[in-house]
Amino acid sequence: MLKPKVYIETTVISYLTARPTQDVILAGHQQITRDWWRHAASRFALVVSELVVNEASAGDPDAARDRLALLDSITLLDATEESLKLAQQLLKSGAIPKKAAEDAAHIAIAVTNGVEYLVTWNCRHIANATMRSQIDAVCRKSGFEPTVICTPDELMEPDHGNQ
Repeated sequence: MLKPKVYIETTVISYLTARPTQDVILAGHQQITRDWWRHAASRFALVVSELVVNEASAGDPDAARDRLALLDSITLLDATEESLKLAQQLLKSGAIPKKAAEDAAHIAIAVTNGVEYLVTWNCRHIANATMRSQIDAVCRKSGFEPTVICTPDELMEPDHGNQ
């Protein structure tokens, strides 16, 4: 049986490689991300796009090197003409704000490549429940089944033994 595909958005890679923080919420996100990552490759087919690679390359050279090292063995998806058109539709419709064009591109690349899940910590423009129905509607109107957008904790292995 094929593993479900998971598109890893840049924020997940950033949390994996970030230095520990005193911010309780960010520290929690970092720990959840590390816990999820530990088993992710055994449960899912992990994918990224050139956009993720480009975003991970930015900033502090040492941090960028750490982020890129994580991406080295992950399958790279192509941004296609279809994904460009879908990203433009997401922006044109207002499902994603025009200032967040890269976020629309992440969603569109995942959707047009038939990826089951897009995992992210970007809850402003991607994993945002108030925007979800509009994103899904644009995807369907464009002829695509939307991807499930979620955070790493939503993709954790179910704990069936500790009820």
